[in-house]
Amino acid sequence: MKTSDTDEAVAPRRVLPSGVWGVVATPFHGSSMDADTDSLARLAQQYEAIDATGLTVLGVFGEAASLTATERELVLEVVADSCALPLVVGITALATRPAIDEVRAAHHVLGDRLAAVMVQANSADPGILTSHLQAIHRATGIDIVLQDYPVASGVSISVGNLARVVGDCAFICAVKSEAPPTASVIAQLSDAVDVAIFGGLGGQGLLDELVAGSAGAMTGFSYPEALVDCVRAWRTGGESAARAAFQPYLPLVNFEQQPRIALAIRKECLKFRGLIDEAGVRAPAAAFPEALRGTLGLHMRHAERALAETIAGAASPSGLHTTGVR
Repeated sequence: MKTSDTDEAVAPRRVLPSGVWGVVATPFHGSSMDADTDSLARLAQQYEAIDATGLTVLGVFGEAASLTATERELVLEVVADSCALPLVVGITALATRPAIDEVRAAHHVLGDRLAAVMVQANSADPGILTSHLQAIHRATGIDIVLQDYPVASGVSISVGNLARVVGDCAFICAVKSEAPPTASVIAQLSDAVDVAIFGGLGGQGLLDELVAGSAGAMTGFSYPEALVDCVRAWRTGGESAARAAFQPYLPLVNFEQQPRIALAIRKECLKFRGLIDEAGVRAPAAAFPEALRGTLGLHMRHAERALAETIAGAASPSGLHTTGVR
């Protein structure tokens, strides 16, 4: 077994299981915008019903940055009590000590249910980023999903430096690649590192990312069934099967992932489906533009039709496409 410069044993790298890790939105209700635990439970149960690999909780689209520490704990408790899926927890802080506190808080709530924590790249300098991640792991012992998401972090790191960090950190179990062009990044990383690489960004690049070597998707979409079907079809039938499974939903994927209003659109879609009761977002997230209400309804009707056709004609195991809540 290899040893580090400090003669500490280096454990074998654990790799996060492939598939679809759904990013869970945090529903709110009322004028007080308190966390809606009933809707949150339904979301978690929905992902389990459609055979998602696991859940990512308190991510950027979970509005984690707008939650208090007490609210974050509540969200984790509700999700853990509502499903048996493994959980990845997003860490909001970019600085090391606050990040460690967040990881410890998540571990305190979830225990062995915590598969990994998702930590954003906080520096383009591989030495600084490596030191940051090593300090978090040394203090907590929890595996890390390294998130490359410049829109949220403000940090753009080269593919070469990202690969170097992964190579130097055996506790990194996955990379979430959200720096466009994602397919190009994933293709290069797949050749350079031995971890699972997941796409995000609402599934916009999912087909190209699978061709490039991704392990699946770690993202949110109002029809996560489509993500699961696409990844499963890729495994069993290759690119043409994956394209056929996902193509009916691509207009909604594109509509939902619009800059600034993507979160508000997704919540409106989830409300339309009956998966959450209210679609409010907390500031500084932008509210849903009412001028798009008719367009949203059009996309949702097409998506509902596609889902119904898939359920009716599915040759896959019974229950695979069941929506769970209507």
